[in-house]
Amino acid sequence: MFTVVTIMNEKERQVLLLLKENPYYGQQEMAELLKISRPTLANIISSLIKKGEIVGRGYVLKEHNEIIAIGGANVDRKFRIEGIEQLGTSNPATVTYSVGGVARNVAENLGRLQHNVQLVTTFGQDYDMELVKSESSTYMRFDYAETLHQETTGSYTAVLNGDGELIIAMANMAIYDHLTPTLLKRHEVAFTKAKLIVIDLNCPKETVSYIKTLAQANNVPLCIVPVSSPKMNRMPDDLNGVTYFICNRDEAETYLSMKIETDEQYEEACKKLRQLGATYVIITRGAKGVIAASSDGIKTYKAIPVTEVVDVTGAGDAFVSAFLHGMVEIHNFERAIELGLVNASRTLQCYETVRLELAVDELITN
Repeated sequence: MFTVVTIMNEKERQVLLLLKENPYYGQQEMAELLKISRPTLANIISSLIKKGEIVGRGYVLKEHNEIIAIGGANVDRKFRIEGIEQLGTSNPATVTYSVGGVARNVAENLGRLQHNVQLVTTFGQDYDMELVKSESSTYMRFDYAETLHQETTGSYTAVLNGDGELIIAMANMAIYDHLTPTLLKRHEVAFTKAKLIVIDLNCPKETVSYIKTLAQANNVPLCIVPVSSPKMNRMPDDLNGVTYFICNRDEAETYLSMKIETDEQYEEACKKLRQLGATYVIITRGAKGVIAASSDGIKTYKAIPVTEVVDVTGAGDAFVSAFLHGMVEIHNFERAIELGLVNASRTLQCYETVRLELAVDELITN
């Protein structure tokens, strides 16, 4: 089923955002906040009613049934030195770029699978913001994203030698520290009505805890997706209210303060994560597949064999996205894991972080 996205102008979008913050605003109050006349506001509201964005009396908003992804959206650049690298001087190099960020990658995957997705992130007022939006806007909306004029959009820059091996990488992700509970509370009403919330650990710990508490109080399914082992210190102290927790071995080891090498240790880690409160737990194992736990027990799923790995970038996000698609649409844990493994294996075999051919029919043909 395809999602029909209503085309709105900027003033209409601003009115909707105000009503999502507080559906009880009066027309005069909204007009003053938006610095427009009351008759102009009345015309905007009339237009939104005709478009079906406001239904009935009392500014009842249309239910968008959104998936909300919260976290990183950045530009990745790779410089590959031609010949032998020479330190302390200029090196001829080729450069490629792509848009990335865990939350953004998950949002694009889900958007390609025909879900209505909102990306909540922070941007600087710069070229990289325009680049991320232009590359992503077909598959997600940015109604709740914030532009911070004194900051720069998140970026990752890698320098590779002629053989493609990493020499040095630089990550500028400080802007996501501004994804605070205070900022997100502006959109709290929308969060409570979401079909699913996905949050990555680019967000501060207090933000992850705030979203966890909010999701639990409003029975909204929540998925936490770590970014890397060093950022596991942003995890909440428990997983009560977390519907889906998906991580790799290193991240699980860091969070649980235990070594995970044997099958028995993987099972023990799954048990501990469930005991902390998560409903569903998945630990990814690279080429060995995943181990998953639910109230029905613990089971290992083999990865789908790949003849040639082109690029590992985005494979983990691909798994998470297709798995969540399966849970939202099919409500079957095993089938959702199978879809995640299919999307991950096909992503490994392409150069793009998110597969260009990804679609609902293409995914389920496996």
